[in-house]
Amino acid sequence: MANSKYEYVKSFEVEDEVMFPNLIVIRIDGCDFSRFSQVHQFEKPNDETALNLMNSCASAVLEEFPDIVFAYGYSDEFSFVFKKTSRFYQRRASKILSLVASFFAAVYVTKWEEFFPSRKLEYAPSFASKVVSCASVEVLQVYLAWRQHDCHISNQYDTCFWMLVKSGKTLSETHEILKDTQKQQRNELLFQQFGINYKMLPVLFRQGSCLFKTKVEETVKHDENGNPVKRLRRRETLVHSENIAARSFWNEHSSLHKDLGHFPKDIGKIEPDYVKSFQFENRLLPLTWVVLRIDGCHFHRFSEVHEFEKPNDEKALKLMNSCAVAVLEEFQDIAFAYGVSDEYSFVLKNESELYKRQSSKIISAMVSFFTSKYVLRWADFFPHKELKYPPSFDGRAVCYPTSKILLDYLAWRQVDCHTNNQYNTCFWMLVKSGKSKTQAQEYLKGTQTREKNELLSQQFGIEYNSLPLIFRMGSSVFRLKTQERVTEEKGEVSVSGKQVEEEEEVVVDHSNIIDQCFWQQHPHILSS
Repeated sequence: MANSKYEYVKSFEVEDEVMFPNLIVIRIDGCDFSRFSQVHQFEKPNDETALNLMNSCASAVLEEFPDIVFAYGYSDEFSFVFKKTSRFYQRRASKILSLVASFFAAVYVTKWEEFFPSRKLEYAPSFASKVVSCASVEVLQVYLAWRQHDCHISNQYDTCFWMLVKSGKTLSETHEILKDTQKQQRNELLFQQFGINYKMLPVLFRQGSCLFKTKVEETVKHDENGNPVKRLRRRETLVHSENIAARSFWNEHSSLHKDLGHFPKDIGKIEPDYVKSFQFENRLLPLTWVVLRIDGCHFHRFSEVHEFEKPNDEKALKLMNSCAVAVLEEFQDIAFAYGVSDEYSFVLKNESELYKRQSSKIISAMVSFFTSKYVLRWADFFPHKELKYPPSFDGRAVCYPTSKILLDYLAWRQVDCHTNNQYNTCFWMLVKSGKSKTQAQEYLKGTQTREKNELLSQQFGIEYNSLPLIFRMGSSVFRLKTQERVTEEKGEVSVSGKQVEEEEEVVVDHSNIIDQCFWQQHPHILSS
């Protein structure tokens, strides 16, 4: 980070560490998946292919993050349980929940064609996530029992609902028929009217899916005589069990009680309100400007693997900008966004009540949507370059009480853009000229702005201030009011006696946002 007078804004960031000995559970849910399933014509009440896609994504999450040792899911939700000793991301709730939601979304988009080869992905899916901080293994046991019970109740209701609809009932008639019905009544309805024995339906639908890591013996190489050399490796196992919270199920798998603990006894009645009390939720302060800042996770490696041009890859930056534009189009409460390299800051209007200002939902929904768009639009910007693995982003939300402090935050990010870009331009020019990375770092150590400009000019014939603005200034994304087609019926603006309709267009700009002139030219951005 650059040292500047604006760095004081970092003091507004708050820590959200999940303290020991609490077990960390990240639960993700598809955002508006009722619409998503309708648009993509998922089979009702259950689409086995869609469920297998969810399970495949969950398996990828367990493979990507070694600290996740157990997962349970059904429909469009999955719960991921971290081992009790985990220090992943210093146990910071916002970072963990955003990263899991982001990676899951990226894998979902990446694997879509594998599961639906003849069906186009019409728009970017997104997932909301939250942290459940389980104070003990007993709380985890109750949580898992609650989610599996919800799987059963939801699936039984949905099976009845869609069978009635398919038989000719309207949606409202079906709701009325099922209103206040109990489990036994729904079982009888299915059997008597449709000849369906609920207990004979696929376990995938009734019981959900759980994944965990077990040790399996694998051949890792062959010796000089051709004999296989085997080692124990941890691999994901997918199972369906009638009661994943039962002591018998849990304790028969040594990896589970080693990483999470024993279930001392079976549980009786489930109290959902008891479990909900452990949800780690932070509501953002009302009437404050909220900045959601996302950062690419391990993007140094990502840029190397995908051979991004150094010090700046214009296509990669324009892909980031395209995703930011999509976020503003999707979330109307975002007033402004600023991005550089693999980071973007999104500013929520101070009066916004998006998701009731629940920090976890705002962060995860936006980060996962951004990630989905990144994967979907990759081929638009890199048509001849394969996306070799799913990217991921983490995020945090910070409240700023006044527009003055908000502008200082944005100024801080633009100062950082300039400082990092100037250094990186010098660094990569030195490397390209033959110096090692260590030599280039040593050469630039302690140099100031003027010295770096002179180095570029004298050694490489580059005038720093003539480099493209997208590199030096970063990118600002905001809505610009434009006068569109002439209409006779309505309009707010009159030009030459004709009525025109005023619309908003999301634009990308590369301006100096530290200078007050920018904000004076666009006063609507920060107006309430």
